[in-house]
Amino acid sequence: MTKQSVSIDSTSHAASAAPAAGDHTCNCGHEDSERIVLDATSIPHAIRHATIFGALDAIHPGFSLDLIAPHDPLPLLAQLEQREPGAFTVSYVERAPERCVVRFHRN
Repeated sequence: MTKQSVSIDSTSHAASAAPAAGDHTCNCGHEDSERIVLDATSIPHAIRHATIFGALDAIHPGFSLDLIAPHDPLPLLAQLEQREPGAFTVSYVERAPERCVVRFHRN
Protein backbone atom coordinates (compact mmCIF):
# COMPACT_ATOMS: atom_id res chain seq x y z
CA MET A 1 0.00 0.00 0.00
CA THR A 2 1.42 3.40 -0.92
CA LYS A 3 0.73 6.65 0.81
CA GLN A 4 -0.51 9.61 -1.18
CA SER A 5 -0.09 13.17 -0.14
CA VAL A 6 -2.79 15.69 -0.79
CA SER A 7 -2.23 19.41 -0.96
CA ILE A 8 -5.04 21.83 -0.31
CA ASP A 9 -5.08 25.24 -1.90
CA SER A 10 -6.41 27.37 0.92
CA THR A 11 -7.12 30.27 -1.42
CA SER A 12 -9.90 28.30 -3.11
CA HIS A 13 -11.67 27.82 0.22
CA ALA A 14 -11.38 31.37 1.51
CA ALA A 15 -14.25 32.60 3.63
CA SER A 16 -16.52 34.83 1.64
CA ALA A 17 -20.13 35.88 1.48
CA ALA A 18 -22.69 33.09 1.50
CA PRO A 19 -23.47 31.67 -1.95
CA ALA A 20 -26.33 33.31 -3.77
CA ALA A 21 -29.56 31.39 -4.25
CA GLY A 22 -28.91 28.72 -6.87
CA ASP A 23 -25.12 28.68 -6.40
CA HIS A 24 -23.88 25.24 -5.44
CA THR A 25 -20.32 25.02 -4.22
CA CYS A 26 -19.60 21.49 -3.01
CA ASN A 27 -19.25 19.83 -6.44
CA CYS A 28 -21.28 16.80 -5.38
CA GLY A 29 -23.22 16.67 -8.64
CA HIS A 30 -26.53 17.89 -7.19
CA GLU A 31 -28.04 21.27 -7.77
CA ASP A 32 -29.59 23.42 -5.07
CA SER A 33 -33.27 24.01 -5.18
CA GLU A 34 -34.69 27.04 -3.47
CA ARG A 35 -36.70 24.81 -1.14
CA ILE A 36 -35.62 21.73 0.76
CA VAL A 37 -37.99 19.29 2.52
CA LEU A 38 -37.07 17.69 5.85
CA ASP A 39 -39.39 14.98 7.16
CA ALA A 40 -38.84 15.07 10.93
CA THR A 41 -41.32 12.29 11.56
CA SER A 42 -38.61 9.71 10.91
CA ILE A 43 -35.99 11.38 13.15
CA PRO A 44 -35.69 9.95 16.69
CA HIS A 45 -37.21 12.33 19.24
CA ALA A 46 -33.96 12.56 21.25
CA ILE A 47 -32.12 14.22 18.36
CA ARG A 48 -34.98 15.83 16.44
CA HIS A 49 -34.46 19.49 17.40
CA ALA A 50 -30.68 19.25 17.01
CA THR A 51 -31.14 17.74 13.55
CA ILE A 52 -33.60 20.43 12.50
CA PHE A 53 -31.33 23.22 13.77
CA GLY A 54 -28.43 21.67 11.86
CA ALA A 55 -30.51 21.67 8.68
CA LEU A 56 -31.64 25.27 9.25
CA ASP A 57 -28.04 26.35 9.83
CA ALA A 58 -27.23 25.09 6.33
CA ILE A 59 -29.94 27.17 4.64
CA HIS A 60 -28.51 30.20 2.83
CA PRO A 61 -30.37 33.53 2.57
CA GLY A 62 -33.11 33.36 -0.04
CA PHE A 63 -33.64 29.61 0.41
CA SER A 64 -36.41 27.77 2.23
CA LEU A 65 -36.83 24.55 4.15
CA ASP A 66 -40.19 22.82 4.51
CA LEU A 67 -40.35 20.87 7.75
CA ILE A 68 -42.81 17.98 8.04
CA ALA A 69 -43.50 17.56 11.75
CA PRO A 70 -45.68 15.04 13.64
CA HIS A 71 -47.28 17.93 15.61
CA ASP A 72 -47.39 21.72 15.68
CA PRO A 73 -43.74 22.59 16.42
CA LEU A 74 -44.42 25.59 18.69
CA PRO A 75 -41.55 24.78 21.13
CA LEU A 76 -39.13 24.54 18.19
CA LEU A 77 -40.35 27.87 16.79
CA ALA A 78 -39.79 29.54 20.18
CA GLN A 79 -36.29 28.05 20.42
CA LEU A 80 -35.45 29.22 16.90
CA GLU A 81 -36.59 32.78 17.63
CA GLN A 82 -34.45 32.83 20.80
CA ARG A 83 -31.49 31.36 18.94
CA GLU A 84 -31.68 33.48 15.76
CA PRO A 85 -34.16 36.35 16.15
CA GLY A 86 -35.62 37.38 12.80
CA ALA A 87 -33.40 35.06 10.74
CA PHE A 88 -36.36 33.19 9.24
CA THR A 89 -39.83 33.99 8.00
CA VAL A 90 -42.03 31.13 9.21
CA SER A 91 -45.34 30.12 7.64
CA TYR A 92 -47.60 27.10 7.82
CA VAL A 93 -48.16 25.16 4.61
CA GLU A 94 -50.33 22.61 6.42
CA ARG A 95 -51.54 22.69 10.04
CA ALA A 96 -53.31 19.68 11.54
CA PRO A 97 -53.04 18.03 14.99
CA GLU A 98 -51.04 15.03 13.75
CA ARG A 99 -49.08 16.65 10.92
CA CYS A 100 -47.76 20.11 10.24
CA VAL A 101 -45.72 21.40 7.36
CA VAL A 102 -43.88 24.57 8.28
CA ARG A 103 -41.90 26.65 5.80
CA PHE A 104 -38.74 28.35 7.07
CA HIS A 105 -37.46 30.99 4.66
CA ARG A 106 -33.98 32.35 5.48
CA ASN A 107 -34.06 36.15 5.32
